Amino acid sequence: MLLNLVAVETDGGAGAIVWVGILVIGVVPLLITAGIALWPYFRRRGRRKYGAIPRRQQRITHTAFTALVAALVIVGTTSFASTVSMWDYIKALNSSYDIGNYYVEPTITSDAHKRNLVLIYLESGEGTIADDQLFEKDAFASLREATLASEGWQTIESLREYKGGGWTMAGLVSTQCGIPLKGTSSAMGSGALNNLGGEVDTYLGGVTCLGDVLDEHGYTNVFLGGANASFAAKDVFLSGHGYSEIKDLSAWRAAGEPEKNFRDWGLSDERLMAHAKEEIDVLHAEAEKSGQPFNLTLLTLDTHAPLHIFDYCDVDTENATTSVFSCSMTQVAGFVNHMKEKGYLDDTAVVIMGDHLKQLSTGDPFEEQLSGNHNRTIFNRIWIPGADSSSSLRADVDQLNMYPSILEAAGLTLQDQEAGLGVSAFASSVPTDSAQAMTPDSYAELLDSASARFYEEAWAGERAIE
Repeated sequence: MLLNLVAVETDGGAGAIVWVGILVIGVVPLLITAGIALWPYFRRRGRRKYGAIPRRQQRITHTAFTALVAALVIVGTTSFASTVSMWDYIKALNSSYDIGNYYVEPTITSDAHKRNLVLIYLESGEGTIADDQLFEKDAFASLREATLASEGWQTIESLREYKGGGWTMAGLVSTQCGIPLKGTSSAMGSGALNNLGGEVDTYLGGVTCLGDVLDEHGYTNVFLGGANASFAAKDVFLSGHGYSEIKDLSAWRAAGEPEKNFRDWGLSDERLMAHAKEEIDVLHAEAEKSGQPFNLTLLTLDTHAPLHIFDYCDVDTENATTSVFSCSMTQVAGFVNHMKEKGYLDDTAVVIMGDHLKQLSTGDPFEEQLSGNHNRTIFNRIWIPGADSSSSLRADVDQLNMYPSILEAAGLTLQDQEAGLGVSAFASSVPTDSAQAMTPDSYAELLDSASARFYEEAWAGERAIE
């Protein structure tokens, strides 16, 4: 299913696998290069023994082998450097930790109080960008106003991106499955996973994720996003984990959206939220009639780099990116206010969060404010109908803890408040044998570990835990 760049561990023998990895990725290309480079030497010896080779053939052979050597060195070195950090790879394979030893299959003990759920992912929704001391203005002001603590909205203080995350699919998998997103070898990072597309028929089919649990308990799961859902096999992930309807770029084009509402690869957040209002009106009416709840999941895109300014957004800052963030959050706030005005918040839980921190690269418009900042967190807001506003959520947790938190927000009773590697933020303490009870260094090593058998079974579609 996934390209396994290096043999993975089966029954122990990590040391042997490390040497196989070094031989396959590091030594073999060098031996091939040396062989090609030495070939002319052996040809010269052959000429002394068997006679001269025509001059034209000599020139052709020399040029060809020179080109092969150069190509192998350049391509091989670049590929190796960009695909595998050998030291990190060796550490991952040698780690004594395995995610499979800490993974908890979610067990729902009661769904008597299940409720509708709206889950909103904010593209690059980093809470740090709300700091008007660092930026020209608070780009989240309108959304913060729509989700006031005084009205019952709650926040996880210091919601962190999990170690090794940082892109959209990693954000979806970590918050809906409770595990880091990895391939079947630690050499397969975000680049390879983002290029999956139609290459896979299932996506982590051996893991029980949010949509699976909700589907099992009668939920209608619907996803709305402005981009093409086939990118990075997002559609395969969603449809394979309980989502019955996925509306994306192709759906909006088929619906006749005017071209001005699109950037080259997606629909504006203004129009996405307009469709979301229509969608929730239909879903809520159906839920009232059938008695079965729904899960509406949304993913914004306006704040994805490179910068694109839609006509609906008025730039009022020197750094246009700040205005784009503000415009996007205003559209999300409008959707929240729509739910409030319609009375949907009386029976519908809402979880709003960034999918990951803002990605930084050289020349990024926020590089000065964010690079080297050690207090970067993910924006989030949680609404639970009838919740005790005086209660607080467990602070300083990462994205893996959102999976059980979302299940509990939906009104499901979760055994030990655990799912995947996470413990619900609604839990005041964590079980002593949980991954969340580990020391920071040990937990970081666990997330880095290859966990080969776990991911083999997860991607093969088998149960991830016996």
